[in-house]
Amino acid sequence: MALKLMKGCEAIAEAAIQAGCRYFFGYPITPQNDIPEYMSLRLPQVGGCFLQAESELAAINMVYGAGGAGARVMTSSSSPGISLKQEGISTCCAAEIPCVIVNMMRGGPGLGNIQASQGDYFQAVKGGGHGDYRLVVYAPSSIQETVDLMPKAFDVADEYRTPVMILADGLIGQMMEPVDLKLNPDPVMPPKPWAATGWDPKGDRERAVINSLYIETEDLDVLIDRLHERYAVIEQKEKMVETYNTEGAEYILCAYGTVARVCKAAVRILEEQGVKVGLVRPITLWPFPSEAVHDAIAQDGVKAALTVEMSDGQLVEDVRLAVNGCKPVEFMGKAGSQIPTAEDIAERILNMRRA
Repeated sequence: MALKLMKGCEAIAEAAIQAGCRYFFGYPITPQNDIPEYMSLRLPQVGGCFLQAESELAAINMVYGAGGAGARVMTSSSSPGISLKQEGISTCCAAEIPCVIVNMMRGGPGLGNIQASQGDYFQAVKGGGHGDYRLVVYAPSSIQETVDLMPKAFDVADEYRTPVMILADGLIGQMMEPVDLKLNPDPVMPPKPWAATGWDPKGDRERAVINSLYIETEDLDVLIDRLHERYAVIEQKEKMVETYNTEGAEYILCAYGTVARVCKAAVRILEEQGVKVGLVRPITLWPFPSEAVHDAIAQDGVKAALTVEMSDGQLVEDVRLAVNGCKPVEFMGKAGSQIPTAEDIAERILNMRRA
């Protein structure tokens, strides 16, 4: 294994290139600026195209064009920039455009601050734009996991003709860790007969049309039915979750992203004090691994669960839905880009135990 010390944003960009991404359109915003900066250097070296758009709105619509022509394409931004892209993301879903969107979350609402946060959970998993659509959303907890998920994100986008989001807090983008990039200089691209790459009226290929406007209500209903049939398959096949130390646990922590790593440290602190605590970590925030979350918390011996977030409470709603009242689910969170400490989490579990 050839490890290389890399900054998160740069590793993410290189992993996308290794996954076959050859087009990147974006606009600068902290803390994800290292992604477009890296792409501006590397993409021309591999025959790709980097273009800094005049705005986030322009960037996501360039993604629409490149994806509609069959290219592997990516954009990245941070929270306020993703908000500006929402109409375009919804449009990409309607037009069935495969693409990858990276959100390095920072504090909000509004311009908020430039520090790491997890306040964009609802926006990502519930559909931040208009209409009946979903995004596949991956929530990595390390730079290596983000690198490993990047080729999967492009493959899933192509397989289901859907936008895929990598939802990571700004810590993952800005810290440095050793990573194995598993270099793949020649990734295999799937055929895309639906792509609008030119048409010969004398040829035998059906004309490709990329469209997101349906004037007739019946036509729009057909599109939405088709999308939701696809989403049902994604829910069945694409869920990812990590369970850690859950067997025989007295309490279960639920967290994603960087906070899940803090929770693992809390588990070790509590174990030294004779308290058995486990962690269930959704890797796909949508499709949400409801069954795994339920099974971890519903097992005999578990008294309650604690969901920990860098937000005012968003993941906790899906955890409570998954548990469906079989066990208490408490919440611990810090907003404004504050990070819960392992000691704080351990103390909260001890207080729950004393109650």
